This record gives sequence, structure tokens and C-alpha cells, in this order.
Amino acid sequence: MATLYGIGVGPGDPESLTLKGLRILKQSPVVAFPAGIGGKHGFAQEIVAQWLREEQVQLPLTFPYVQDTDILMAAWLKAAQQVWYYLKLGQDVAFVCEGDVSFYSTFNYLAQTLQQLQPNAVVETIPGVSSPMAAAAALGLPLTIRGDRLVVLPALYNMEELETIIKWADVIVLMKVSSVYEQVWQVLHRHQLLDNAWVVERVTLPNQAIYRELRDRPTLNLSYFSLMIIKIPDLFKA
Repeated sequence: MATLYGIGVGPGDPESLTLKGLRILKQSPVVAFPAGIGGKHGFAQEIVAQWLREEQVQLPLTFPYVQDTDILMAAWLKAAQQVWYYLKLGQDVAFVCEGDVSFYSTFNYLAQTLQQLQPNAVVETIPGVSSPMAAAAALGLPLTIRGDRLVVLPALYNMEELETIIKWADVIVLMKVSSVYEQVWQVLHRHQLLDNAWVVERVTLPNQAIYRELRDRPTLNLSYFSLMIIKIPDLFKA
């Protein structure tokens, strides 16, 4: 039976793609990916573009950037039906997405919807390099050591939540920090943690940017692909 593969292709640098992910990408007759905006190529598609062959079907799937559950569920269902069209013909489908497929990835919704639609559908995930690990490497810092408690917050968090987590976490990663950077800066300034925070933008890409000195940066014009790593000294914890 044909298989839907979810392949994490890393945060941007094509060389971050795993050997297993590359092998399955090359051998799959259909390669699916989140469609870009305005007719442009999607980010995951650009990462793997150099390995795509003319004979492979390229299948862009539309996933709206909205919070409306009904709209999202309709999009997931349509995408699952598009994928199932090829699977039922016996053709494997490799769905590529940036980062890791199990880490805040659209692939999870696609796979779950497909298996609800077709319970016998075969799904396999191929892990990839996620952006927090890549950012720690770019900074030359260990993300965690010994008994460190790591908290990763997605884009939809509030400052009260951050204030609470500062009291007990050892390491905090703030995903998609661009939209809330100024509010986060104020919280860190109040807790005197700006010397223990770093921002990495477009990690692993040629235009990667690292911001190490944040005390004089209450504002930053960051791209969507930006994250912050905060290391909490012991004396700050309750």
C-alpha cells in the first residue's frame, strides 16, 4: 500500500535534510508541500527544489493562515483528499515541511485528517532538525544541560504566561517572536534578563542574523522566522 511520508526538511539550509529524508524524497513519485502565498513557492518547496525531478508530481496544498476552525478543517479535508487521490493509485506521497514534522507542523493536521477519512491509510514520519536546536547551534550554546527544564512557547502566548514560566523554567524558547518582541523585551527588562536572551532570525540561511546584545534593542524589525532563547539563572527562580 502506498504511504504518505511526512519529511522534516530542517529550518532552511538544504544540507540540514537528513539522509533518510533525502532518500524518500527522491524515490517518491509525488512531492507535496504547503503552497506559498501569492503564487510564490512555499518555503519547504524552496528548501528541496534542487532535488525535485521533472517526472515527480509537485502538489502544493493550501493551508490558510487563520484561526477560524471551520476554515482550517475544510482546508485540511481538501488537502487530505488531494493526497488520497495519489495514494489510492499506489503512489507514495512525500509531504515536506520546514523544521521537524512533529514540532508545530501542518503535517500533523494533514495526517490526522487523512486517517479519519481513510482509516487504513499508511503514514510515516521522518524527523528533521527543528529551529530551536539549529538556533542553539548557531549561538554556540547548549540548549539544555543536566536537569534543565525546557519550555517552548508557540506564537500564541501572552505576557502573563511568560511571567509565570520565568519563575520555574531554566530555558525558554519563544517561537515566532517577531509579533510580540517589544512586549517580551519589556518583561525581560523588568526581570533583568536581557543579558541572558538571544534572538536568531532565519537560522541556517545565508541571511541569518543573530542579536546578542538586547539591552539597547527595545525594538527590532524581525522577520516571521525568528525565535528567542532565554536562559534563566538560578537566582531568578522561585
